[in-house]
Amino acid sequence: MILARNLLATLRGREIDATAKTIAAETGLAYRTVADGERVTGTYRRNVQLASGRYAILDDGMGFSLVPWKPVIEQRLGQQVSATVRGGGVSWEIGRQRGPSVG
Repeated sequence: MILARNLLATLRGREIDATAKTIAAETGLAYRTVADGERVTGTYRRNVQLASGRYAILDDGMGFSLVPWKPVIEQRLGQQVSATVRGGGVSWEIGRQRGPSVG
């Protein structure tokens, strides 16, 4: 058996895109992808469990992003958080401060 290069990343991307379309239809918000190294800020609305892992939905008022979830943010439901995605990992900043990140 020969697998296509980056097959897991491709499948993960398809799953996230399909989930984002469903959430966009439910909420009326536009989906905003998060590039590697990009910082995204929004209100943590809820999380979704996908085959590729759990993701947090961050709502910035105009759209939403799906960011890899970590238990540290669960108690921040409904609050403003920021995340920086790097290489499949994520570091979280809680609240509006620009202090140290929680990874």
